[in-house]
Amino acid sequence: MARLWPFFCLWLSLWSESVLGSILAIDYGADFIKASLMKPGQPFDVLLNRDSKRKIQATVGWKNKDRLFGQDAANIAGRFPLDSFSFLKVLQGAPYDSDAVFSFGAISTADTVKTERGTVALRRSDGTEWSVEELVAMQLSYIRDLAESTAGEKVYDVIVTVPPYYTQFERDAVVDAIEMSGLRTLSLINDGTAIAVNYAMTRLFPAPEFHIIYDAGASSIRATVVEFAPVPAEGKSKAGKDATQITVRAVGFDRYNGGTELDARLRNMMVADFEKRHKRSISQDKKAMAKLWKEAGRVKAILSANTEAQATIESLAYDIDYKAKFTRAQFETEARDLKHNFALPIQEALARSGLKLDDITSVIMTGGASRTPMIQEAVKAAVGAGKLAFNVNADEAAVLGAALHGAALSRQFKTKDIRITDIGPYDIQVSYQTESKAGARPRNINTVIFPANTKTGTKKTLTFKRQEDFKVKLAYKAPLLRGYPVDILEADILGVSEAVKNITEAGATEPVVKATVMLSESGFASIRDAVVTGEFKDESIAGPSSSAPEEGATADVGTAEEDTTSSSSSSSAAEASATSAAAVTKEPINLEIDVKFASIPPMSLAKKRTGRDRLKAIDAEENVKRRKEEARNTLEGYIYKLRDLLGDDSSGSPFMKCSQASERRRISEKVDEAYSWLQEHGDDAETIQYIDHRTALESLERPIVHRYKEIEEFPQALNNSQMWNWSSRMFLTEAKQNMTKELEAGTPTKYTKDELDEFEKSLKEHETWLNEWVEKQKSVKMNEDPVILSSEMRARAKVLENQLQKLYRKRPPKAPKKSSSSSSSTTSATTATTSASATGSAEETASTSGTSSKDPRHQEL
Repeated sequence: MARLWPFFCLWLSLWSESVLGSILAIDYGADFIKASLMKPGQPFDVLLNRDSKRKIQATVGWKNKDRLFGQDAANIAGRFPLDSFSFLKVLQGAPYDSDAVFSFGAISTADTVKTERGTVALRRSDGTEWSVEELVAMQLSYIRDLAESTAGEKVYDVIVTVPPYYTQFERDAVVDAIEMSGLRTLSLINDGTAIAVNYAMTRLFPAPEFHIIYDAGASSIRATVVEFAPVPAEGKSKAGKDATQITVRAVGFDRYNGGTELDARLRNMMVADFEKRHKRSISQDKKAMAKLWKEAGRVKAILSANTEAQATIESLAYDIDYKAKFTRAQFETEARDLKHNFALPIQEALARSGLKLDDITSVIMTGGASRTPMIQEAVKAAVGAGKLAFNVNADEAAVLGAALHGAALSRQFKTKDIRITDIGPYDIQVSYQTESKAGARPRNINTVIFPANTKTGTKKTLTFKRQEDFKVKLAYKAPLLRGYPVDILEADILGVSEAVKNITEAGATEPVVKATVMLSESGFASIRDAVVTGEFKDESIAGPSSSAPEEGATADVGTAEEDTTSSSSSSSAAEASATSAAAVTKEPINLEIDVKFASIPPMSLAKKRTGRDRLKAIDAEENVKRRKEEARNTLEGYIYKLRDLLGDDSSGSPFMKCSQASERRRISEKVDEAYSWLQEHGDDAETIQYIDHRTALESLERPIVHRYKEIEEFPQALNNSQMWNWSSRMFLTEAKQNMTKELEAGTPTKYTKDELDEFEKSLKEHETWLNEWVEKQKSVKMNEDPVILSSEMRARAKVLENQLQKLYRKRPPKAPKKSSSSSSSTTSATTATTSASATGSAEETASTSGTSSKDPRHQEL
């Protein structure tokens, strides 16, 4: 398969000519972020950060007033533990009192605060608070800037991976962050599904296969049962190319058991070891805990490949340098209670899919934590060593699969035909009250409308027999985890009574309310629309119907059915037209839907605008600061460069050869002045002041640089001018010779005498000018300004070149056509000449033909 990859990349680069823009794919992990850019003309690969790294630490932080991203932000955690924010993924859309926030507090040194929406914000050491969505938006904006630097254009559309277990609240948080970052959400894709797309990129499936995508990440473990199958011939595109159908059958997951939990166990070992040896507590020392966390991650990575590792932290706490050796056996003993949980997601996914282990072709291992020996052993024990497969990139498969799926969604790229069908993992129910009746209390009706494993992209229609406005609520059937609400949204269906009255007056019977509920491809449940509709009797065909419906036949039962479309056949239409009092469906009346969020609402438009403005403000401030730093660094570097040039004692350097003593003295004075100013006022200066000082220095050095460049360019410019002189002279000589021959032969000449004379005049003027000024230049010293510029030489030579090219490309004139009278006279003359020749040279003709002129028969004739 590795051999197919270059061909696949080449094939993927054959883009549609109507491309509208680039597409960014982001795999946002708890520990690392990976991104991929789909752009015409660029290789399909992972996006590199400014340090040429293929993955970026999922951390944002501040060092005093400087905002940092990635590894730089993670590295300052030991010094600024309240200003370095990692593991934000576990807090997306999480209620403040949930298990997610408790788990975050166990591993992070950051201070959490509650937002107005009941979610989480993080507080910096200076008291500034940032919501999790804003902090994630900063990271996405940073990735967007990297993508735009690579693409050379603006990037707007993004597809982001999310865990399949994400609730609607968490998915809302992701979309809110995307919008605040200045990007547009093309789609959200479950990470297991994205890995499946990556797996199918270079493979064909002649027959259906079942695989388990086992994704062991930093924050959680997910298992996705996927079916890969060929698309039937009738379902293929018009081109008839091979297509693959990816169908997610089920998912299993463990939200809080992953690489991060293993890091926490290893850090706990270090804390216990330090406190035992030094009899001092460090668990409340945020700086020490941040340093230990970083070292725990490093040691864990070493233990994945080695049986022991050395932990070393300089000045961990109390000015004590910490050193300790840990073995893999010790580590696995500390985490032995977790081991049986590693394979549980696989067992859950299999049970929900209705498949058996024998039906599974392989378990595809992905995720950074899948390299941990203890996790591999647990999976091997559960499924058998023969089923483990390491045939995708554990770190990059998700982002590459997401990028390919994003390209397919955009309709702008030509990609391999891979179709996906995903599922929602939770039961989603609709709740409403029955209509009030005399003497009876309304009942609450709860109906599961999207059972677990429902395909995303499914629409269902709810039918209500209602006369008044009513409410419909969407909620999860059962609590998903502690602290998370079940209510998704509540919708008021408004304008029912007026719509029923209008449609009834129009002749409708049995008016009902139909509401469409959808589970989108990105996993969002929503009420899309609501209408009032009914049946009308067409009395133009026959009399009114004699059979009235029974009262209550369309009672308020809240029936739900798949929203499918079907067209009547011609026979059905004929049968309907022959039916007495046939039912005729008219246009339904749309109702107003007022959606409310009773639990955790997504960010309001006003909140998102405020967040976006905060991000823009900090971006603008950093851009000003960056330009100022660049201007200062440029000035400082320029000062040192000029000092080096002035301090070069060798007379052979270009600077010394091309400069005069007075010029060097003025530059030296200006350099000293600029250096003194930089030392005294550099920290408080404005950007324009740095630029002004550099401009003053450049104006003094510019004549010297100009001389040196002219010395370098003069030989080439002179050679070019002389070459066109020689070419022009050769052309003139040949053109004059040809014109003389053409005149002697009486044929039209290609060039006129005036044209050649004018060109010769230009040539002589150029030769004279060049010889004169080259001679003058010979007397100019290297540290004096040149009297003839190479640019002027090239310009004058270009004029001569253009004249020559114009003459050279001139087409020769066509020979004049002969008139008809001339042709007739010529023909007559030719005939007469031929006759005379035949009579006057009879003997010669006979002799030539070999026949004797004395033959008596010829004389008689």
